[in-house]
Amino acid sequence: MISTALQRWTAREDKALAFSSFRKFLYGSFIVRSADWMDLTILNWLVYQWTGSAVALGIVNACRLIPIIFFSLHGGVLADRYDRKKILLICYGGIIVSTVLLAFLAYMKVAIVLFYGAIVLRSLFMTIEVPVRNAFLADLVDHRCLPNAISLQTMVINLARMVGPALAGWLLVKYSASELFIVVAAGMTMILFLLPKIEVTQNRELEKKIVKEQKNDWKETFRYIRENRLIVSILLIAIAPMVFGFPYTTMLPLFADELMGMGPDGFGLLLSVSSIGAIISTMILSIKKPTHQGKVLVLSALGFGLCLGFFILFKESYLISLILILIVGFTSQLYRTMSRITLQMNVEETLRGRVLSVALMDRAYIPLGSLLIGFIAGQFGAVAAGLFMGMGCFAITLLIAWQRPGLWKT
Repeated sequence: MISTALQRWTAREDKALAFSSFRKFLYGSFIVRSADWMDLTILNWLVYQWTGSAVALGIVNACRLIPIIFFSLHGGVLADRYDRKKILLICYGGIIVSTVLLAFLAYMKVAIVLFYGAIVLRSLFMTIEVPVRNAFLADLVDHRCLPNAISLQTMVINLARMVGPALAGWLLVKYSASELFIVVAAGMTMILFLLPKIEVTQNRELEKKIVKEQKNDWKETFRYIRENRLIVSILLIAIAPMVFGFPYTTMLPLFADELMGMGPDGFGLLLSVSSIGAIISTMILSIKKPTHQGKVLVLSALGFGLCLGFFILFKESYLISLILILIVGFTSQLYRTMSRITLQMNVEETLRGRVLSVALMDRAYIPLGSLLIGFIAGQFGAVAAGLFMGMGCFAITLLIAWQRPGLWKT
């Protein structure tokens, strides 16, 4: 399906997209993200079974995402200064080694603190990989094809998000977490053979030379961001969905177990259904170039919060819960994809990696939200935590949109 869509798209765009390289890039993205979502599912379920604590779930995901605060900006500098393909190869090698370490620690059933440390190590490589991979996409496609390329990449990632959790949930019923970590690491090795075959089609040597001659990377970057009102608005509007909304993936083991009486397979099913909604949204964006980007950003974030709240309210109805988690996936990904498209289309090439690394730091809001929501769940229960997530996402988005009316007109 994806291959056919790409062929039609490249024909429509007069073959401006280097089809072969981009197709390999998509395959690689699917492999990496499938392994990552399997890893996330295994980690969340394993720690919840070890501890039975919602707070522990928040800590696990804080360990996954806190490195973003300290290393994401450095990933942006690497993406702008050096060969992005080589950096990706180093990152994937580090991810594979640290995943094997997780398998060993899970098998030995070590103290949970040591497990947290291994998660931080793996997350360090993932943190650098994200801005580099997003910047690398611009090396493979013509600028006018970039919105469609971003949408297609996101669609593939969400296919992985659908397949990974469902597969991990099904396998967790039959195999141990340590065995599945080995499976994840083995799957990741495929990218080490695929990535060297991807040919860069956009020559960025001049831009990289300019970046290397700059004396102060971050002074220039933050000045550029500060003077660009659109980028500032994108960074601000991310607060509500990322703090209050996206931690729902962290809390799903809790919701699945306490509110719906589901096992690991049910938890995986919920994640997969939300991924189907995300795939639908990215398919729409890949077919039609987006317009009225600011309005879509605001409305999708508002819808995300509302549907998340309704998902908790209708927890006793299995069918309605599945429909609502589908819409949650649709609205959340619509927001996220539009945010990335708007940013990539309006950033200078010499600053692409660094600006992306700043914007992608919005993922660091998730551990803050996870810790807060985990505390609320521990004190007041899962229902209160879920409603807090939905109402917080809706209310804060509405407040920021009111304070930044220019975003609505974008």
